[in-house]
Amino acid sequence: MTVEHIYLAKPRGFCAGVVMAIQAVEKAAVREEKPVTVYHSIVHNHTVVERLSSGGRVHFVEDLDGVDALPDGGDTVIFSAHGISPAVRERARSLGLATIDATCPLVTKVHTEAKKYAREGYTILLIGDSAKHQEVIGTRGEAPDNTILVGVLGKTGAGLHDPHTVEVPDPERLVVLTQTTLSVDDTRKTIEILKGRFPALVVPPSEDLCYATKNRQDAVKNIAPQVDAFLVLTSTHSSNGMRLLELAEAECGRAYRLETAADLAGLDLSGVRSIGITSAASTPDDLVQDVVAHFRSLNPALQVTEEGEWENIEFREPKKILPTQELPRTMQ
Repeated sequence: MTVEHIYLAKPRGFCAGVVMAIQAVEKAAVREEKPVTVYHSIVHNHTVVERLSSGGRVHFVEDLDGVDALPDGGDTVIFSAHGISPAVRERARSLGLATIDATCPLVTKVHTEAKKYAREGYTILLIGDSAKHQEVIGTRGEAPDNTILVGVLGKTGAGLHDPHTVEVPDPERLVVLTQTTLSVDDTRKTIEILKGRFPALVVPPSEDLCYATKNRQDAVKNIAPQVDAFLVLTSTHSSNGMRLLELAEAECGRAYRLETAADLAGLDLSGVRSIGITSAASTPDDLVQDVVAHFRSLNPALQVTEEGEWENIEFREPKKILPTQELPRTMQ
């Protein structure tokens, strides 16, 4: 059976934060005299990391103490889009490294809220999908003594407390913050559970879930009723991408994860005439176009419809900060 119709979700692929972070690495690799180092994957996508690494001008590390051991290592480190804890920033300074902070501004907003509420004596319930996710580690690091990690509904693995049973020191001074890349619906339900248990819980007026996460999930919901199956291009370590996959499965009943078009060979698409396609906020769109080209090669009459609206948001380029410079007030 031939696939006759593809619905491409809009928006899909790179969000403004990812574009900003990748461009920060690309520009630094050209501008700096020596190769630059990125702390953690700049974004959670294997292809992006491989492409940036291929020229030998960009190195990736999980520990800043390993910078000196890198071949042709430079003196500039770039912090990934997921954000870092103050301890990592201070470690870079102590090593004499110049820094470029490519943290997504929406993640920085959550960090700012964490510091504010910790100063005011609140306990922070930080909702996340993994205690090991870099964004959760970074946000918790802003106020570790005031923060309790809570699993988003149905995800209460190691280090995450169940929203139904989590205990707090003072239910009257309590605030909830969230990882930015979670399921919108599951996060709302999790907050409802917490609010039901702790009526004084403060929920910040502006949602911490980023616009790109919500927009991409809404696009999947809109397309799912029209298709027989959904393809989601994402790496497994992309939180927003894996949430899209879960949502597509729930809404459509048949969803598959791909890294690249090469993964199509392992899929059973028997009986599928129409397909929805979306991609994580860190997935290059040329990988999506490769998938479309594959189906078009099998059916030259393939109909492709793009549904939704593109986003029109840009974030400014982060500045380089020397280890002797005072940090911008928003980073202190």
